[in-house]
Amino acid sequence: MDRLINRRDIDFLLYEVLSIETLTQRERYAEHDRETFDAVINAAQKLAIDHFEPHAAELDANEPTLENGKVSIIPAVKEALSAFSEGGFMGAAMDFEHGGMQLPWVVVQACNAYFNAANLSTMAYPFITVAATNVLAAFGSAEQKARYLRPMVEGKFFGTMALSEPQAGSSLSDIRTKATPTSDGHYLITGNKMWISAAEHDLSENIVHLVLTKIPGGPPGVKGISLMLVPKYRLNEDGRSGEFNNVSCVGVNHKMGYRGTVNTVLNFGEAGECRGYLVGQVHHGLSYMFQMMNEARVGVGLGGAALGYTGYLHSLEYARQRPQGRHPHDKDPMSEQVPIVEHADIKRLLLAQKAAAEGAMALVLYCSTLLDLQRTESDPAELTRLSLLLDLLTPIVKSWPGEYCLEANKHAIQILGGAGYTKDYPVERFYRDNRLNPIHEGAHGIHGIDLLGRKVTMGEGAAFRAFILEIEKTIAQARPIELLDEYAELLEEILRELESTTEELIKIRDIGEVTLFLANASIYLDTFGHVTIAWMWLKQSIEAARRLSDASPDDRAFYQGKLRACQYFYRYELNKVPERLALLSSSDDTCLGMQDSWF
Repeated sequence: MDRLINRRDIDFLLYEVLSIETLTQRERYAEHDRETFDAVINAAQKLAIDHFEPHAAELDANEPTLENGKVSIIPAVKEALSAFSEGGFMGAAMDFEHGGMQLPWVVVQACNAYFNAANLSTMAYPFITVAATNVLAAFGSAEQKARYLRPMVEGKFFGTMALSEPQAGSSLSDIRTKATPTSDGHYLITGNKMWISAAEHDLSENIVHLVLTKIPGGPPGVKGISLMLVPKYRLNEDGRSGEFNNVSCVGVNHKMGYRGTVNTVLNFGEAGECRGYLVGQVHHGLSYMFQMMNEARVGVGLGGAALGYTGYLHSLEYARQRPQGRHPHDKDPMSEQVPIVEHADIKRLLLAQKAAAEGAMALVLYCSTLLDLQRTESDPAELTRLSLLLDLLTPIVKSWPGEYCLEANKHAIQILGGAGYTKDYPVERFYRDNRLNPIHEGAHGIHGIDLLGRKVTMGEGAAFRAFILEIEKTIAQARPIELLDEYAELLEEILRELESTTEELIKIRDIGEVTLFLANASIYLDTFGHVTIAWMWLKQSIEAARRLSDASPDDRAFYQGKLRACQYFYRYELNKVPERLALLSSSDDTCLGMQDSWF
């Protein structure tokens, strides 16, 4: 077992819990089989170990530098990304017709877990590029696809998403970047963007920026947002990069973690004409970008899960090798010290990490499977159900891993003690890298508002009902299994409390108290997330319990570990949920009622 991701767990989730081999019965994936999936994951694991992990510490210590508008990055990043592109991973999920491998997204996410665990900063460049290619594939014109899509799939061009601005932050209705139409079929782009990751570098021939803009005279707010394709270099007739398009990097942001991913301040059209090309229809930009944003949000969840996972495995290895102290009943100072993994509190810290990381990974892969099913479903009713369920879970899969796998990284540092706080070991870097995940692609509180304010009520509660029904199916499967009856009973009880609490909160909204309704939305998000992860653990435990008696010794240990991690989550984490639900049901206004002058 390497220290990135436990491959046995990936196989367990993909083939035993999610049964992804059934995807090959669908036309889109009919040319693939398990042998193909395993070969691709094996290649990703090797590439992550050989090309991504070795330079992670060097990149963290030597972040990108800006000089005369150009960003320089250590050479190892380009070498790793060249190997990534040559291996076909940039287009792993893309359609055959665009040069991709057309693999299921869940398989690609399993691969990405290794890259994220090995080196999150380097992985960010293809992560954003792949999201941009998917937007172009879905909404770009035939000409845009012909000129930009294939080079992006091949890794010759990289991509970005340019949303935020200094004065707007997450409030996209307040963006000011302008796209002025011309008679030549393009737009002139002027303005600036802030916090734009991977937006200036020397890693590719060109950078394709997808930029949210306002066209003069359009509707105010988000209804007036249009999406523009803005290349760093304009393309010549032969498709090669030509003249500089006046997208200028005027600053880089220096971060506590995720330091190897350049994060920029961009000016458009400051020193000359900057040309942009409309993607799709005018004033539909935010809806197009939401495809990229939602994909990125699942990716953020994967990054959080992967960092929590590798931190867990690093601290587990350390705990097994580090002798210190003796058992409480052993008072003989001459007896041998025991490995710290034998101490109860170290086991607690390891179980907390295992429960968070493996629970989060299960959720990410489950949501990725939903996307694959959604892409290949022909029945309208089932397609609606899958879409609603995925929409509802998106704020959870983005937010829960970032919050609680960050906590897992804290536990990894604690296990290493003083050594964990030093740069001699990578666990402090994992923590710093993971700290960004509760912030980017929508801050934690924003996703709480999204979940409570929009997702649980959309379709007159249809998404929430679909979620409840899925959990009830899992509970019904668990009840006949004696080992799991305790957990099935507890989850059903808390599920009913979540339903009633949600109904109480909606009543507050319906009488016009919208501000009070959303005042504790982050608490609701965390609570909903805990119920969701408990569900993921019950799904895993059903499969573990069914296979336990006939398992080999190694597999028996693996399954016992799953069952004990489930026990930990239900007894140490899920038991916190009723208290939070009671707070939510009371419509507590402690935070809302606090006055500025009282701080």
